[in-house]
Amino acid sequence: MKENSIIVENLIKTFKAPKNFKNKSNLIYALNNISFSLEKGQILGIIGKNGSGKTTLLRTISGIYNATSGNITVNGKLAPVLQIGIGFRNEISCVENIIMYGLLLGLQKNEIKNKINSILEFADLKDFARMKLKYFSSGMRTRLAFATAMQIKSEIFLVDEILAVGDMDFKQKSFDEFMRLKKEGKTIIHTTHNLSAVERFSDKVLFLDKGKQIDIGEPKEIVTKYKKYILGE
Repeated sequence: MKENSIIVENLIKTFKAPKNFKNKSNLIYALNNISFSLEKGQILGIIGKNGSGKTTLLRTISGIYNATSGNITVNGKLAPVLQIGIGFRNEISCVENIIMYGLLLGLQKNEIKNKINSILEFADLKDFARMKLKYFSSGMRTRLAFATAMQIKSEIFLVDEILAVGDMDFKQKSFDEFMRLKKEGKTIIHTTHNLSAVERFSDKVLFLDKGKQIDIGEPKEIVTKYKKYILGE
């Protein structure tokens, strides 16, 4: 039996409700009793409507958010590739952000500099190397974050919505990277609205709705259940 990379047990994450939000407890349950485990080398896809808790789950696993209660066990170095580009700064250039983001993820400065050209090429951003990040689209930011994080020597990757970003060429490169990492024994958790991709590239799928864990299991089975849910069947 393979060793678990991540174990999540009875995870709850709440936020204080705004004043105009009528709720007896004055709390919003962004995650409500989430539990799962993931073996080394497995890919977990997380699906659900917007607001279901997908990104919050990744941020809580990565430590950006503190859990309200429950346990998270992580066996290995994490590389979070979040959609908003945590750690990016708008007023500095693309290359400067690569260096800063790489440092945040644990790379040495010389190591990052040696990888800048390959990062820019992978992200299709060679023509924007000196442009300030404030002029980048959200898709460009995500491609930059993904391409930089792929250089990290990590055991676990948390990837938020990368499968929805970029043209078909970039999506295929992302898929190829996923498969390369899996062959190397890396663990990946990714959120996506791309149901065909989640079936094709995941070992198991977690279905969330309004912060609750509806089901987890074999990709085709869970995706079928989600589609029926969307259609109201």
